[in-house]
Amino acid sequence: MSTDIDYLPGDRPPRAEIARMIRVDHAGEFGAKQIYAGQLAVLGRGRHGDTLRHMKAQEQVHLDTFSRLVGERRVRPTALLPLWRIAGFALGAATAAMGPRAAMACTVAVEETIDAHYAAQRDRLGDAEPELSATIETFRQEELEHRDIGLANEAEQAPFYRLLSGAIRAGCRAAIAISERV
Repeated sequence: MSTDIDYLPGDRPPRAEIARMIRVDHAGEFGAKQIYAGQLAVLGRGRHGDTLRHMKAQEQVHLDTFSRLVGERRVRPTALLPLWRIAGFALGAATAAMGPRAAMACTVAVEETIDAHYAAQRDRLGDAEPELSATIETFRQEELEHRDIGLANEAEQAPFYRLLSGAIRAGCRAAIAISERV
């Protein structure tokens, strides 16, 4: 990695920072796949099934990419994958059980949080890691597509939308912080 990123005394070394990014992105994509699996378990046979399968397939590509990077760069994955498997599926199934609008509200909240997360990573990387930065930006754009799908499917009309989306965003931010470290 080049030294194009401005590092200050006390900052993590570049390699450690990149490993942390890959670890948390791997965990996030794993969790996203589980959320869509939970939503599909409830809504998969309805009119939203194909849309949810499309988004889940994109998350699988993201997960496969970060799984490859975990191996290539010898990054330790988060120890919390078993927890994220259960939590992600439960979140997806619970919001889907509340109805399609709540499931889409979940999608919007998750994807808005990931958009900000990926944008910050992309900005932090700058030109130092062009391939990783480009991958993150491509995936960020696909996450925004998911957000837009959720909005087009009446996410904002879900019961208690602001409360629901706020709680999901807070949970996502907590999962990000924990997965970076554990």
